[in-house]
Amino acid sequence: MHELSIATAILEQAEEIARADGTDRVTAVTVRVGELAGVVPDALHFAFEVARDGTALAGAALVVEQVTALAWCDGCAEEFAVGMPPFFWCPSCDRPSQCLRSGRELEISGVKG
Repeated sequence: MHELSIATAILEQAEEIARADGTDRVTAVTVRVGELAGVVPDALHFAFEVARDGTALAGAALVVEQVTALAWCDGCAEEFAVGMPPFFWCPSCDRPSQCLRSGRELEISGVKG
């Protein structure tokens, strides 16, 4: 389960962000997780709860914002959801897309003290 290593990295980065902001108390960490990032949100929540014990973020909550995978069609200038499993054919003009606009994110978007 690679979510445990991801949760550990999130905790470490959130601690650094909190210290840089002059606080040592974190109540919530918000992360953006793309649909194609290969991360299972439920597993990440579980791993975060396990990894946070005994740290400065022991009481912190994890908020996961799921990001839909979107592609862009150069042929007809249409943006569309690729779904899961991903399907990169434009539903408007039936051409393949080469441009993924979102869906691979895995980033901390907020640390609340």
